[in-house]
Amino acid sequence: MADDRYRVLVVEDDPDAAAFTRIALERYGDMDVVVVDRAGAVLEELAAGPFDLLVSDIELPGRSGLEILPEAHVLAPGLPVMVVTAHGSVAYAVDALRRDVDEFLVKPVTASRLVERANELARAGRERRKGRSPTRVLAVGAHPDDVEIGAGGILAAHAAAGDELVILTLSGGGVGGEAEVRHAEALAAAAVVGARLVHLDFPDTRLDPAAGVITAIEGVVTEVAPDRIYTHGPHDRHQDHRAVHEAVQVAARRVPSLWCFQSPSSTVDFAPNRFVDVTGFVETKLRMLDAYGSQSHRDYMEPELVRATARYWSRFTTAHAVEPLETVRASETLGAVPPAEPSTEAMMDTPRAKP
Repeated sequence: MADDRYRVLVVEDDPDAAAFTRIALERYGDMDVVVVDRAGAVLEELAAGPFDLLVSDIELPGRSGLEILPEAHVLAPGLPVMVVTAHGSVAYAVDALRRDVDEFLVKPVTASRLVERANELARAGRERRKGRSPTRVLAVGAHPDDVEIGAGGILAAHAAAGDELVILTLSGGGVGGEAEVRHAEALAAAAVVGARLVHLDFPDTRLDPAAGVITAIEGVVTEVAPDRIYTHGPHDRHQDHRAVHEAVQVAARRVPSLWCFQSPSSTVDFAPNRFVDVTGFVETKLRMLDAYGSQSHRDYMEPELVRATARYWSRFTTAHAVEPLETVRASETLGAVPPAEPSTEAMMDTPRAKP
């Protein structure tokens, strides 16, 4: 098998339609095709390896082919999606458009048409993937388990997208348990998502931005050069959380994007304005939290509450599970090259029109 063959993931529960699609793409498109018959298997395949194109039916057992697309886009950013369905209703077409589907074909579809569009979309998808560079993510917490509780699902999604993760924990958490044990737990939790852990030893419950915390965070920010940071918010009953928020504001003043996650000690003033789809990543978050065996007696570590919290915040979106964030700063560069400004000399040399 040649390395440059396009890899296509097909989800189709009708055996005859699945066989037709496989034969057309393999025989006439020279593509490497993987066929699954249920929506859940799509996410498993996308998590296991890269694909150049997803070809999906809509009406599938359990969940529809459209419902899984938010999770698919998180697992495979930029992956083109072609919907091939016998149900060509306007409602389905509009829903597909809203979910960033690249092509919507109504059965019956000829083999030549299927292969033509599959080649075009797979080529575009591969180019997009080549052009994407990993996002550098820094998550800053006051204590071991703070980051995982507030943004564990988000970090899991970043990891699935191939982004670079660093977790900065500022204290050993000695007030809430043995510092050595909690350090080992933090390492195990970070390993779940492939994050690098930077674990400092500032005094638990006595964090002070002016007592070296700002300088320490600045050092990590300089080393990591993150594109975005997740940290504590200002609306929090815990003094360490508020101190970290203040310190990050100063230390990360040049970082383009900064968001604040929810903590168990967040007050009712926590007012998120960004809702991140973590559908499919809550179980990974729970594996991170499970590493903190010394904290398993805490109510907020219970899997049922973690799942319920993610489900609650999903009410503000179309997703199934969500982690909420307060936006401090979210800036971006579109990448367009501005036209050159005329030089002063050129302007001086340009003859003026006579009145």
